[in-house]
Amino acid sequence: MDDAALHFTGPRTVETRPIDVPSPDRGEVRVETQVSAISAGTELLVYRDEIPADLVADETIDALKGDLSYPTTYGYAAVGEVADTGHGVDDTWRGRTVFSFVPHQTRFTAQPDALVPVPEPLEPTAAGLLPSVETATNLVLDAHPRLGEQVVVFGAGVIGLCVIGLLASFPLERLVAVEPLESRRELALAFGADRAVPPEEIDAEVDDADVAIELSGDPTALDDAIGAVGYDSRVVVGSWYGTKRAPLELGGRYHRDRIDLRSSQVSTIDPALCGRWDTDRRLETALEWLQRLDVDELITHHVPFWEAQAAYERLDASPESALQVLLTYDR
Repeated sequence: MDDAALHFTGPRTVETRPIDVPSPDRGEVRVETQVSAISAGTELLVYRDEIPADLVADETIDALKGDLSYPTTYGYAAVGEVADTGHGVDDTWRGRTVFSFVPHQTRFTAQPDALVPVPEPLEPTAAGLLPSVETATNLVLDAHPRLGEQVVVFGAGVIGLCVIGLLASFPLERLVAVEPLESRRELALAFGADRAVPPEEIDAEVDDADVAIELSGDPTALDDAIGAVGYDSRVVVGSWYGTKRAPLELGGRYHRDRIDLRSSQVSTIDPALCGRWDTDRRLETALEWLQRLDVDELITHHVPFWEAQAAYERLDASPESALQVLLTYDR
């Protein structure tokens, strides 16, 4: 099979294009990709051309440096097997299943310290959700949930469900999910939410919450999140809206209730936590929780890499029919 990478070539268009993956240099390994996970949040913004024009890729990930203008490669959740090693690399790496933050492509080379060995008995399909659980870990760190608090999570997509799964381990008074799709509300309950309601029922269900976490991707939900919390509360924004604008009512109640509106983005850690937390510790924590959460329940579709256009079309046009979509690289 010739090697190829997935390229975003224009609005709502992706193509698999040939690439040359050389033999590993000294200190490198070559990985045969088995699966890669599509992010229904960030990647769909790239797919739809909804990324702000002046925004560069996440420079904390080497494979994503540069701008996001078309054509571009994107993706950060690949799992594969080490098939070849260069000089100076321990032979024990050969045959290992590893995770890497690289775009969707059939094979790639990397230095071992840029790879995350996948522990047994974790399957490659589940390992592809490591970035989602790491993002959820960062969101929970930013939310600072406390004993006896009421927390409401807006959006039960993959990230929202992972956040709910983590928060369910805390001694909260109440954990509520807000989600328009019934199937996802059912998953929210399975992942540990005490209640799961559609957006139109939020006013009757939640009042004076301590924390709201907005993960729906819908800019209008942010104002609902602000309306669901009380005095001296926290609203954590994990959604990335791209070029869409969020209509907010920041009048008297927002100010008088001293509501703390904060961002959460996985490329950085809350400066207040940096004395004890770094990205290595966060990744190790996420890997541990990846093995505890039933992430297989989030995977709805396996699509061959060569049919990737169909995968993005489904996520774009029929989000109710797909949750986590994996690209597969059968040889």
